[in-house]
Amino acid sequence: MDTLARALTIAGSDSGGGAGIQADIKTFTALQVYGMSALTAVTAQNTVGVQQVHLLPAELVVAQIYSVCDDIGVDAAKTGMLGDRAIVEAVAVAVRDHHVPHLVVDPVMMSKGGDPLLQPDAQTALRRHLLPLAEVVTPNLPEAAALLGLDHPIATLDEQREAARRLHDLGPGWVVVKGGHGEGEQVVDVAYDGRQLLELRRPRLQTRHTHGTGCTFSAAIAAHLAKGWPVPAALEAARDFIQWAIAHAPGLGAGHGPTNHLYFLREVRA
Repeated sequence: MDTLARALTIAGSDSGGGAGIQADIKTFTALQVYGMSALTAVTAQNTVGVQQVHLLPAELVVAQIYSVCDDIGVDAAKTGMLGDRAIVEAVAVAVRDHHVPHLVVDPVMMSKGGDPLLQPDAQTALRRHLLPLAEVVTPNLPEAAALLGLDHPIATLDEQREAARRLHDLGPGWVVVKGGHGEGEQVVDVAYDGRQLLELRRPRLQTRHTHGTGCTFSAAIAAHLAKGWPVPAALEAARDFIQWAIAHAPGLGAGHGPTNHLYFLREVRA
């Protein structure tokens, strides 16, 4: 029997199931990767907002990572909501000590409804300690601006390209500056590895059902990297995955509804 590729998500729990570790595990499963988790926070949230957040102690977060790495093993990992500086720094140490391969960092700073999910001093820790360990980092436009300390939004495609280049200087192997918060008929994600600049273009879908898209996209990248795909191919496949998931969202909730992580299984069976 072929051994399943193994992917670990280090992220918070979304009680509504659309983002966080729930979205990541669904994505891993749909892409036929064995999913594991290290929980960083428990949130009470739904499609209209985040009502409450409880961060776990950094030592408990790290214990989960060590437990998984020491027994089952990890072929790729991704981070999502980390919450505070202590967790960011502890996760960076654990990833480095266990030589975790193919790390995808999704620098989650705010929920879709605008609720803060990363404390200000943790942003500095993320830039300094975690980004240099990442094979891929996937900020959206507001996150990219925050990581670069910009006092203005990233508004044009040229600014998006420049942001990708500047973020690459912080140490990650690849930077993907996502364009979902932009405007226009197409969503353009700009990817840069220090040599080549790629643009992933997909039609913009007019829908409010986009909760957890960043989590799902980064999880799909990690799943493909766990299976041994090269980064450019993993990015394209992950972009297709989230496009399908948005296009076939189940229409749940009164706010920013979840996507359909399992639609991909219908495509496979077909």
